[in-house]
Amino acid sequence: MPILISAEELAERLDAERDGRAATRTVVLDVRWSLAQPDGSEAFGAGHIPGAVYVDLDAELADHDAVGEGRHPLPTEAAFTEAMRRWGLRDGDTVVATDDLGNQSAARAWWLLRHAGVADVRMLDGALGGWRAAGLPLETGDAAPEPGDATAHFGGMPVIDIDGAAAFAASGVLLDARAVERYRGEVEPIDPRAGHIPGARSAPSGGSLDEAGRFLPADVLRDRFAALGVASDGSTPVAAYCGSGVTAAHAVAALAIAGVDAALYPGSWSQWSNDESRPVATGDEPPVG
Repeated sequence: MPILISAEELAERLDAERDGRAATRTVVLDVRWSLAQPDGSEAFGAGHIPGAVYVDLDAELADHDAVGEGRHPLPTEAAFTEAMRRWGLRDGDTVVATDDLGNQSAARAWWLLRHAGVADVRMLDGALGGWRAAGLPLETGDAAPEPGDATAHFGGMPVIDIDGAAAFAASGVLLDARAVERYRGEVEPIDPRAGHIPGARSAPSGGSLDEAGRFLPADVLRDRFAALGVASDGSTPVAAYCGSGVTAAHAVAALAIAGVDAALYPGSWSQWSNDESRPVATGDEPPVG
């Protein structure tokens, strides 16, 4: 299935649905979130794609009852099923995730929906910026969809835990999707220790986007990741982490566009840095492997 959908194609799908011409439903999920402003409900209410449903990343795409697993542990299968139904999702729907951050938060929903077994889930290429640039309308206010009946069946995407992350660079490529300053340990705005997992290679998620917030073409992404040691034929195991497993999902999506399957380390740096038994590397440490 495609990973991206253009603003124009999404608009046509939504128009066809309103006119009764659509063969399948298309549900738009707006994952408005950032580290600086985790609650995106106000921004959503001020303007979103017509018919879109707001997704609360902190409350619906994470399980904060899980202790010691980082800032955004994966939700349980049961909790994610409840969230999917709250968003109005039904089996067979096409789901489009978007945000106002170049898909760097929407990718968390994309990844979880793929992990849950949703067959056709995409991200809006260029996110809301792409929708606006196409001159397409926004609507204001809240959204209250009819409850859906979809059920999550986790296992659709590869995952590694903290021990897997510790061993990964010895035989594969472990990518750190945070800003390079955090990777080097020059700054750490939120976690208790600065630096990166030994052997990890710096691959900031923003480097997979162009100036308009669209994903770079597949061949350009392949070249980007090849320079980091990722084999385009899939012969090298690849995994990604970030601060708390959010922008790492964006890295997994960029790799998928490039034709490479990659695992996600959901605990990411927020879990690793809180475990004092785990070593920390700083600077531009030469990668292992």
